[in-house]
Amino acid sequence: MRKELKLAYPVLMKKTDDGYYVEIPDFDIATQGSNVAEAMEMARDAIGLMGIDYQDDKKDLPEPYSIKFNEDEFDIETLVDINLAEYRRKLENKSVKKNCTIPYWLNEKAEKEGINFSKLLQEAVAKALGVSLK
Repeated sequence: MRKELKLAYPVLMKKTDDGYYVEIPDFDIATQGSNVAEAMEMARDAIGLMGIDYQDDKKDLPEPYSIKFNEDEFDIETLVDINLAEYRRKLENKSVKKNCTIPYWLNEKAEKEGINFSKLLQEAVAKALGVSLK
């Protein structure tokens, strides 16, 4: 069984005119949200994306609290947790919209037969690649 990588990083939030500015010192990145809950969600997303980049580049993830920071400049200091394996699975299984074109008559016939275009395309691409859909 693969070990799940769960981490919690400190995030710093400062109230702005239109929400919250968020810094994640250990990754030297920032994001924002319209309220505290959204700011935490955006921080988790930023940490997840950076964490996956670090893993893909075979770089060690920074340790939480590896960077000193001055919390006096911020209104909120909290921790945001992330499970990088779960985040990666979610990201890799995210649906993306593809636009394709088929002849009108073929579309009409397929719709009358109740063909699910998305499912058919997924199955065809998986077959062409020799992979199975999860």
